[in-house]
Amino acid sequence: MRWTSQNATPPAGSLQIPGLLQTTRTPEFAGVRFHEVMAKSALNKVPARSAMPFPWTVNPYRGCSHACVYCFARNTHTYLDLDPGQDFDRELVVKVNVAQVLRAETSRRGWRREHVALGTNTDPYQRAEGRYRLMPGVIEALADSGTPLSILTKGTLLRRDLPLLARAAEDVPVDLAMSIAVYDEELQSSIEPGTPTTAARLATVRAAAELGFRLRVFLMPVLPYLTDSTEQLNQALGRIAAAGAHSVVYGALHLRPGAREWFFTWLDRHRPDLRGAYEGMYARSAYAPRAYRRMLSQRIAPLIEQWGLAAQDDDEYSSDPASGAGAEDSAGVTARATPAQPALF
Repeated sequence: MRWTSQNATPPAGSLQIPGLLQTTRTPEFAGVRFHEVMAKSALNKVPARSAMPFPWTVNPYRGCSHACVYCFARNTHTYLDLDPGQDFDRELVVKVNVAQVLRAETSRRGWRREHVALGTNTDPYQRAEGRYRLMPGVIEALADSGTPLSILTKGTLLRRDLPLLARAAEDVPVDLAMSIAVYDEELQSSIEPGTPTTAARLATVRAAAELGFRLRVFLMPVLPYLTDSTEQLNQALGRIAAAGAHSVVYGALHLRPGAREWFFTWLDRHRPDLRGAYEGMYARSAYAPRAYRRMLSQRIAPLIEQWGLAAQDDDEYSSDPASGAGAEDSAGVTARATPAQPALF
C-alpha cells in the first residue's frame, strides 16, 4: 500500500486490469481516471458462508468517487495493485459492457431468477454513472428476465431512473435504499467529500416515496464520538421521517483493512483528539465492541419508535459480524420486498 505517495498515480500501461480497453480523463472529473474494461461476467455469486440476504451481486464500477474515508470496500483496490486510499477515489474501473453481459447471463436457461443486489461494493450511482449511464441497461436486463433486484446508494442520480424502476417494479420485486450517515454539513463534506449533500439525498428519498417506494435509509456507519449522541441521532431520524422513509437500518462503524488506515489518516488531520479513543475501540477487531453496539441500540431504538419508523440493527443480518461476501462484493446489505409493488417491506 503506497500510503506515503498518495499524490502519485501509476501510468496506465503498468496497471494489470483484466479486459482494459482504454484509460481516459475528462475535465468534469478533475484528478479522476476512468479505466474502461470489457467484463467477461456481470453476476457475482455470494459465497455460501455469507449471511447476506441475497445470492448474487452486480458491480458496474470498481473504486468510488464518493471518497468516503470509512468505506469498507477500499481494500478491494489492492487486487489491482492500486492504493486503497486516494487511488480508490480517483482510479475508477468502468465495466462498459456490463448491461449486455448481464442480459446474456440472465437469459440462460439455467438462470433461477434469484435476487440480485447492486451497491454492495461500490456505488452504482456515483458521479461516473452520469457519464456512462450503465444502470438503465442493468435494470432493464434484470426486469426483462424476471429477476428481483435491490439497490443501495448514496447517489442522487437514482432520481433519473426512478420512473424506470417504478415500471420494473410492476413485474419484479424492486428494493431501494439510500445511505445517509452524516447530518452535519461540515462533517459530511469532510468525511464523505464526493457524495451529494445530505439534503439532496433526503430529497431523493422523498421523490422515491412519492412514487410509492417504501424506501429504507441506512443510518450507518454511526461514528463514535462524532455522530452518536442522542441529540444527533434524534435530529437525523426526524429528517429521515420527514423525507418519507419507511424504515431505518443502523450500525456502528466498521474499520476493515484499507479503510482503517485511511480513516486514521483522516483522524490525524481533522480530529487528532479522537485517535486514542478509536485505537482503543478498534484495537482487537474491525468492529466496534459489543458493549458500544449494545449502548447504541439502547439509545437509538426508542428514538426510531418515536418517529414512527421501522428499524433493523445491522447486527441482525449476521450472527458472525466477520462474515462477508467475498473480495469483490463484501458485506453490503439490502432487504427483500414483496412482489407486485414497488416497495420495501
